[in-house]
Amino acid sequence: MLAAGVAAPALRRRLPVAPFVTQTVAFGAPLGLCVLARRSRTRDVAACTLQMWAYLAAYKTPHDDPRAQEHRTRFDYPVVADRVLGLGELPTVRLQRTLARLGPDGAEWRTLDAVLVWAHWAWFLVPHGTVAYLLLAHPDRFARGATMTYAVFDLGAIFYWLVPTAPPWYAEAGESEREAGSSLARAPGATPLVRRMMAEYGEHFWRDRWGPLYSVLGGNPLAAMPSLHFATSLMATLLLAEVGALAGALGLAYTVTLGFALVYLGEHYLVDLLAGAALTAAVRRLAPPAAPLARRFARTIAALEALAHEGARAAA
Repeated sequence: MLAAGVAAPALRRRLPVAPFVTQTVAFGAPLGLCVLARRSRTRDVAACTLQMWAYLAAYKTPHDDPRAQEHRTRFDYPVVADRVLGLGELPTVRLQRTLARLGPDGAEWRTLDAVLVWAHWAWFLVPHGTVAYLLLAHPDRFARGATMTYAVFDLGAIFYWLVPTAPPWYAEAGESEREAGSSLARAPGATPLVRRMMAEYGEHFWRDRWGPLYSVLGGNPLAAMPSLHFATSLMATLLLAEVGALAGALGLAYTVTLGFALVYLGEHYLVDLLAGAALTAAVRRLAPPAAPLARRFARTIAALEALAHEGARAAA
């Protein structure tokens, strides 16, 4: 079960089965591990890693066939919502017109731009770093924190399958620009250009290394609604606030900075962030009533683990 779950995401394009099957097998890997190995800190880390390995496949699989996905993609509704939120104008366009700089030779990068881009890139560390912090410093809070954090990831991936939604930068980019992740894209019905400033800065900062880096970190440009960048960072902030005021304040400062960056850089519409916040709120709201079922499931896995190891000792 563990071996099949590890292999399924990597082999998903070669296997003649429905994506739902490979995803089910992939998400079975953490369960297989929890029966195979005794509970330990190492197993906890490995289980979280396997969960994210399965999530990455769930996140990327809809884009395995880009043309088919694009035919199902929603472009208009976030534009309509953001025009309402922006009082007639897209917040991204308003922010880029006010703060971004374009000179005769192209983009002019300031400290503010660099800070916001790096805040966006740092997101890869924040939700998992928060879970690791709970595991090391507050192990009694780890199981609950990890469960809610990865529930946000997995529920968000369901939306990416059902309602593929274009981010601001993608809307009218050319096919080659979309694949490269770099463009000046025009949102439907909007006259001003929406820049994907994160990719522009990446090309400026990393130069020839940007292409390989983006190919590793990218995977599904139509995974915009809800914003899991914002949702998981908000969950991290709330979990840290339960630990202490200082930790919560640091988490809040980062989440606010990230939220501003995501809209300003052209990565997300403002409504994407609001949907991400709603997803986080829903997970936290549903956690208490779901806790008895989760504990019963955990006891079942623990019983299977004990049975397996007792059988192994008896056979030895």
